[in-house]
Amino acid sequence: MSRYRLLHLVGAAAVLACGVLFAQSDSNPLEPGEKAAGEWIKVRLETARIEGDWLSSRPLLESTVNGLKDRADLLEEKRDHLKAKTAKDREEIDSLKEKNQAAAEDLKATEDRLGALSSKLIELRPMLPPRLSEALELPYRSISNPALGAGDRMQLVMTMLNRCALFNHTVTCGEEVLAIEGEQGTKSLEVIYWGLAHAYALDRAAGKAWYGSPGPRGWQWEPRPEAVKSVTRLVAVYNDKADPDFVAVPASVGQPLAETAGK
Repeated sequence: MSRYRLLHLVGAAAVLACGVLFAQSDSNPLEPGEKAAGEWIKVRLETARIEGDWLSSRPLLESTVNGLKDRADLLEEKRDHLKAKTAKDREEIDSLKEKNQAAAEDLKATEDRLGALSSKLIELRPMLPPRLSEALELPYRSISNPALGAGDRMQLVMTMLNRCALFNHTVTCGEEVLAIEGEQGTKSLEVIYWGLAHAYALDRAAGKAWYGSPGPRGWQWEPRPEAVKSVTRLVAVYNDKADPDFVAVPASVGQPLAETAGK
């Protein structure tokens, strides 16, 4: 509201007050006018004081507003400068985010493949030679843990595959305690493994021999009484208790049984 409008309203209020006072007082017609004039003077003085305060404060307020505008402009310049300066960094960050996302997807796919490979190894355990299966007891126990990390699982899987590959490329012979179907309890037998494919077990005292190979229900031992002498000869050659020679022992190629030469 402007100063002149305020004065106009104050004057109108004073005149109205005078009219009211004249109407209420019949004894002294000048008294209401004196009171109204006094009130009008008070209002005028207060108005002048407010105007003086505004005139004195206005330069400071205008200076403050201008300072705030200058500061806002400076901050906008700094913002634009930082945006331009960090544009390359933000592009690199976005690129790293994309690479991280791709790496996370690859890691998830790798974990899924490792999980499937672990399940396959667990399924194949009954088909492994008993000696190798027993040697892999701890890795098999660890790989069955669903909370195992991808790095540890990868290390265990590679260890197991390497052990199987090494076993498959060597001939292993030694005494082993086995529980063979059709025999009472467990027996300590001389066993020679021909890789992962087949093996021969010998009970020298009882004069019995068995042919071992993976079967539909896992590793199985098949009695081969006719092979006692050849298996005994084969074990002796392996242990350097007989001269090197070719020994004919039973072997299975697919479903049928055949004879193969062994050292």
